[in-house]
Amino acid sequence: MSAPLTLSFTDMHTAGEPVRIVTGGYPELHGATLLEKRRHARDAYDHLRRAMIWEPRGHAGMYGVIPVASSRPGCVMGVLFTHHEGYSTMCGHATIALGRWIVDQGLVPRIEPVTRFSIEAPCGVLHLACTVEHGTVTHVGFESVPAFAVARDLPVTLAGYGTLATDLAYGGAFYAILPASRFGLDFFGTPVDTLVTAAGTLTDHLRATYPFDHPDAPDLGFLYGTILTDDAPPDHESWNLCVFAERQIDRSPTGSGVTARMALDHAKGLVTQGVTRTFRGISGGPFTGRVTAPADFPREGAVTIAVGGQGYYAGKGEFTLEPQDPLATGLTLPGTFNEARVTNPSSRTNVKRSS
Repeated sequence: MSAPLTLSFTDMHTAGEPVRIVTGGYPELHGATLLEKRRHARDAYDHLRRAMIWEPRGHAGMYGVIPVASSRPGCVMGVLFTHHEGYSTMCGHATIALGRWIVDQGLVPRIEPVTRFSIEAPCGVLHLACTVEHGTVTHVGFESVPAFAVARDLPVTLAGYGTLATDLAYGGAFYAILPASRFGLDFFGTPVDTLVTAAGTLTDHLRATYPFDHPDAPDLGFLYGTILTDDAPPDHESWNLCVFAERQIDRSPTGSGVTARMALDHAKGLVTQGVTRTFRGISGGPFTGRVTAPADFPREGAVTIAVGGQGYYAGKGEFTLEPQDPLATGLTLPGTFNEARVTNPSSRTNVKRSS
């Protein structure tokens, strides 16, 4: 009988959104660029993502990070971001947690009052600034890749909601952004499931009808999700709900979402360079956003955004994947028992060994 496969991890969270960092057992990924390594992970080792993210080790809201060697000079590491459905191009809440973890692991010199370094995400290079007080990282900020508005007040007709206007913006990933009130919903009083259904309906429609593209790489050209907001004016803090991937809910305000929202507000003339806004997600934990400078980028109005928050440790350990376990690489709950019969665990492929 083959020996079990093991994967070690450290769990963190940022404003309640989980960050599961793979620390051992994952095979080396190959590729000249990080996007090529992302494809390698997806094509050859996706069973390991499922094992780490899906039940019984994870849950529908789990989020993960696979550290890899960077393909860019001057970067401490490259990072692949994973979630319940697949792989994202950018993740701000995970970047914030990673900042603290990288300093604590001694991967960069710990410098007070601020430790600065860069990491490579699939969307590009991120510049981190970690506040260090008495040897402890107390705050992490990062400067985004160029962010920009894509469309403003785009009319969309949705079954059950009529015609409404949405904005589109990029903050390392593409988002539709609009107040829940445009769906006729009270952001604070409406059940979250109802908000998720509305956001998911818009995401599905735009994915099928709108041609998202990014000048850097085709792999970046897709709609990641929809962000529903309150109706707070730009000089007040704002709450939002990010529904990404396949209706996964971000517990945090969403770092790439804050980046996109700030780029959009700047394009509308609602915020100026240097002004800080505070955003909160469903956990109530805050992120800050600030436009730092115009970006040299082939999209009109592109800017660089600084996003800040704090990550916390939740635990660490080692997962075991037994070859004879039909659920070793995870499961997702089916919608009906008919679906359960079709995906009977006895028909599943056993654990693959890493090459």
